[in-house]
Amino acid sequence: MMRIVALILLALPASAETKVFKNFTLIDGTGKPAAPGMSMIVIDGRIASIGPAAKIKTPAGAEVIDATGKFIMPGLVNVHGHVGSTVDMQQGPQFYTKENVEEQLQIYASYGVTTVLSLGTDLDPVFQVRDEERAGRPHFARVYTAGRGFTLKNGTPAAQGMRYEVATPEEAGLIVDKLAAEKVDMVKMWVDDNFGRGKKLPIEISSAIIADAKKHGLHTAAHIVNLEDAKQLVDAGLYALAHSVRDRDVDQALIDAMKKRGVWQMPTLAREISTYIYAESPKFLDDPFLTRSVPPAVLAAVKSEKYIDGIKSSRDFARNHELLQMAMKNLKRESDAGVKIAMGTDSGPPARFQGYFEQWELELMKDSGLTPMQVIVDATKNGAELLGARDLGTLERGKWADLIVLQKNPLDDIRNTRTIDAVYIAGNLVKQ
Repeated sequence: MMRIVALILLALPASAETKVFKNFTLIDGTGKPAAPGMSMIVIDGRIASIGPAAKIKTPAGAEVIDATGKFIMPGLVNVHGHVGSTVDMQQGPQFYTKENVEEQLQIYASYGVTTVLSLGTDLDPVFQVRDEERAGRPHFARVYTAGRGFTLKNGTPAAQGMRYEVATPEEAGLIVDKLAAEKVDMVKMWVDDNFGRGKKLPIEISSAIIADAKKHGLHTAAHIVNLEDAKQLVDAGLYALAHSVRDRDVDQALIDAMKKRGVWQMPTLAREISTYIYAESPKFLDDPFLTRSVPPAVLAAVKSEKYIDGIKSSRDFARNHELLQMAMKNLKRESDAGVKIAMGTDSGPPARFQGYFEQWELELMKDSGLTPMQVIVDATKNGAELLGARDLGTLERGKWADLIVLQKNPLDDIRNTRTIDAVYIAGNLVKQ
């Protein structure tokens, strides 16, 4: 079979764009052990052949990339991000432009994040970007979108021009129809009362959103904090928890329900640590891996006494430390129990740095007790599976060549996913 494939490749027309990656160690995203001495042929952005270097023949005229001593893994899939609405330390619909969306997708890509689900604060330009990408071969991160998500009228969080406020199931149903016409990739809702200080979307409305979305063949994801909200939503048919349960330990009832119904968990640990870490003058703010993509004015802002005092004066400051620890504990328990995990970060709002936060999320997942291989699968294969993206997430024949070339082995240390030598999306080299 390999000989037949090689003969076909050698007979390809000269117009085909062909790249050959040679002599690397493959971590394919499936969970299989790393395979040294591999080579891969990419034709017009898709993997045509992958296997032991001795069996992969280089087609005439192909571009050869010598990856000797390097490690190649799939690009990261972030199933909970936000694009387009932030400029520096400000966020709002006034910033939402096609140019801003594309610039932020470029930042994600430069950190090895090749696919992003933007979860619920998107305006019209995102659909143009998404459709243009899917019509060709993108040079920056692929975007999936939930459009605008749902919050309760006069509830928590405020609509801020980026969410739909609803007061009844009937009103929500009409908006689900609109989202379906826009061909969103997910439907998002917020179920959160800000620790009792606000009003959350009630289960009667969220259940109706889930049911109406299913009629259109759409999946739903919910922002949650509390165990009881998670249970109600899972019982109502929710597809994904967009955050970890953070108020208490997950119990066996929730775990059993999630496994029975195939409900996904997005951990968003980096989001939790962002709520307090800047008060500790963290060293990573001077890390060149971060500063290369963050304007100096933004770095100065998060280091300022005003910003630090604002974090410390929050009435949730002490509790925020506890929320992260609970989220990490619950991630480990769910993972051990076989709940489906897909990497998500909630990056994109001010001081939640796109690309860097995904890399940090991998480290936090490992610190929660997952192995590097588990983390990689959760951040590649599983993310693509959550999205229903069958040609993404793993490096196998026929799939898009969305990949990261690394200088060091991430299975030895998950932080080695930061040793980026190159990133490719659909076989296109991403600008660093």
